[in-house]
Amino acid sequence: MPSSPLPRRHIARRTSVFNESVIREMTRLAMMHGAMNLAQGFPDFPAPDFIKQAAIDAIRADINQYAITWGSPRLRKAIAAKTKRFYGLDLDPDREVTVTCGATEAMMCAMLAVVEEGDEVIVFEPFYENYVPDAAMSGARLVFVTLHGEDFAIDPGELRAAFSSRTRAIIVNTPNNPSGKVFTRAELELVAGLCREFDTLCITDEIYEHIVYDANVHVPIATLPGMYERTITISGLSKTFSVTGWRLGYLIAPAELTDALRKVHDFLTVGAPAPLQEAAAVAMEQADAYYPELAEMYTRKRGILLRALREAGFACHQPQGAYYIMADFSGLGFEGDDTAFAHHLIEQVGVAPVPGSSFYHGDAGNRLVRFTFSKSEETLEEASRRLMGRR
Repeated sequence: MPSSPLPRRHIARRTSVFNESVIREMTRLAMMHGAMNLAQGFPDFPAPDFIKQAAIDAIRADINQYAITWGSPRLRKAIAAKTKRFYGLDLDPDREVTVTCGATEAMMCAMLAVVEEGDEVIVFEPFYENYVPDAAMSGARLVFVTLHGEDFAIDPGELRAAFSSRTRAIIVNTPNNPSGKVFTRAELELVAGLCREFDTLCITDEIYEHIVYDANVHVPIATLPGMYERTITISGLSKTFSVTGWRLGYLIAPAELTDALRKVHDFLTVGAPAPLQEAAAVAMEQADAYYPELAEMYTRKRGILLRALREAGFACHQPQGAYYIMADFSGLGFEGDDTAFAHHLIEQVGVAPVPGSSFYHGDAGNRLVRFTFSKSEETLEEASRRLMGRR
């Protein structure tokens, strides 16, 4: 019997440069061991009644078929109106706003629409874990710029050195996941100046725009001089309205870029859920008074977890925005790296974090873990008791 030829490789090489989500792996381990899940950034408390009722009303009104691919007119108008009220940008909702299936799809759309194979894309680290697979699938080569110190500061020299004639885009995530950093206007002006000098696009992930604390202010880089025409802004409903499972995000970009974004979006997902888009429009039309309440709520939650972590011996930066805390466990005497420590917390303490190394391309995060405080106060209090050995 003739021998069979060796089997052909059927798995694309691009999948070899990234792994499954570490964050979602930690969620599975938390469920397996009965740990409090402070790993994955989804709320375990109800969404606001007004957005839930709007979704019920939309389904009962039989808004159940495809919406326009790039988003229902009402939602795009609501996004444009909110952007005008808060940031002073005049948008054409028909040509500059695109609704996506979450900010995750929005980022993938942006990378596929503007990045060519081999282009360089600058990313600040620590970074949200999706950016590495996004680069792999779009063919980009990531160039990492590390944020330094307790306040995750930019080194201007390091940032300038990262730019070159090969740089197609820079990704800016503010408020930042995982660090909780809110980029200052001065820092954004530094980035903007380099984008203009090197004729580079800026892709901004602003999903936590309304979760900002103390005297910090969210500044969209698209509002800076000369930046709207070279910025793709990403945001969404998931974090603001505690509806992470609804998968509603959006892209804001000038018309020429939007044309390319919409073509990619159309063939990735066709469109976001129609009745939920109507609910999102209602929420955005009514939410101006809600946003300050949201920040106040998360300020309380931040305080609960921050106190517990510090009392338990972690060194922590106080987040300026978003709902995460990066905690240094160097002072706890643990022998092992961040992954081993995360497993120890899950299995022995009953609290699940995310290993810090999943937010860095090197070993800078191997003494860090990330916790989320996007949980009910009851969950956070119980997690606090466990972290302080009072389980």
